[in-house]
Amino acid sequence: MAQPTYYAPTGGHPGQDQLLTDRAMFTDAYAVIPKGTMRDIVTSNLPFWENTRLWVLSRPLSGFAETFSQYIMEVQPGGGSDQPETDANAQGVLFVVEGAVTLTLDGAVHVLETGGYAYIPAGSDWTLHNRADETARFHWVRKAYEAVPGLPAPDPIITNERNVAPIPMPGTDGRWATTRFADPQDLRHDMHVNIVTFEPGGVIPFAETHVMEHGLYVLEGKAVYRLNQDWVEVEAGDYMWLRAFCPQACYAGGPGRFRYLLYKDVNRHMPLSLTKR
Repeated sequence: MAQPTYYAPTGGHPGQDQLLTDRAMFTDAYAVIPKGTMRDIVTSNLPFWENTRLWVLSRPLSGFAETFSQYIMEVQPGGGSDQPETDANAQGVLFVVEGAVTLTLDGAVHVLETGGYAYIPAGSDWTLHNRADETARFHWVRKAYEAVPGLPAPDPIITNERNVAPIPMPGTDGRWATTRFADPQDLRHDMHVNIVTFEPGGVIPFAETHVMEHGLYVLEGKAVYRLNQDWVEVEAGDYMWLRAFCPQACYAGGPGRFRYLLYKDVNRHMPLSLTKR
């Protein structure tokens, strides 16, 4: 099996001689945030984080995708936080795409190298620092945890993509597979962050249309992706943000694999709003 690669932005700015035309788009059903938009001028900072900046890829927006936020964090050597999460109800997933970070979670110390994955339950006591000599970059997906009476909270998950075998989709001859870090039958989880891999020629052969909100960050390769009524070319470093029920399909024409980090909300009733009359 080929070794995975992971695209990470580094910022910078285009020159004054560059064209303005780009692939960025925001519609009622989806958004495409190309890697070329992740420049220095659009970075953000967070309280209690030192020597750190981030690109905000998505955030809850009323009428669009409301369940999650996703960041690409960039932590310089010696940087990090002793108070990374300020919302006690926020669970999180970390996925390292460059360098290494030291995560201390409920007193246990873990070094997450490239490909490292951590699920952090809501209310956990955790810190994160870059104790290496190189810049670290990682995705941080956050969602308010929806507790269910009678179901305990999920346990932490600490692993690396190298240690999790992809599961082929039935009937695809291995051309389409998903690396699942949490058991899909474990109803304690209300979000999944997986890696989807298409071998050259692999397809999603129908327009998926379902209730899950999606965040898709392309880790490797290129493809054409169907978003609502449009076919869009995407490549490593691009991000796709889909609202619920946005039709989607994919054709990975090659020459290499096409892989993306995928967020989706799962395993909960649809919230109902009662209006007084």
